[in-house]
Amino acid sequence: MDAKTRMKYEARAKIIKAMAHPTRLFLVEELSRRSRCVCELTEMVGADTSTVSKHLSLLKAAGIVSDEKRGLQVWYTLKMPCVMNFFGCVESVIESQRREYMLR
Repeated sequence: MDAKTRMKYEARAKIIKAMAHPTRLFLVEELSRRSRCVCELTEMVGADTSTVSKHLSLLKAAGIVSDEKRGLQVWYTLKMPCVMNFFGCVESVIESQRREYMLR
């Protein structure tokens, strides 16, 4: 694999790794519905603010979400709603596995 190809796959892996946590998957799905403040997401996740903020920072660094300061609150928005297409694909794989398991 040449350097250019390797860089392409490393960029893809960075994005996939950023989503590779149940809490971050939940955050992305919630943000696909509407923008939310960190305080609201913290309550929904049931974790402390610093933990939720760390998850959101990883998603932001990967280019998946964006943030906006509104007064004392930080609001997050799903920057790339196309990631929900990936979620649909994942659900198809899960359903396929479930069906295969039921046939055994």
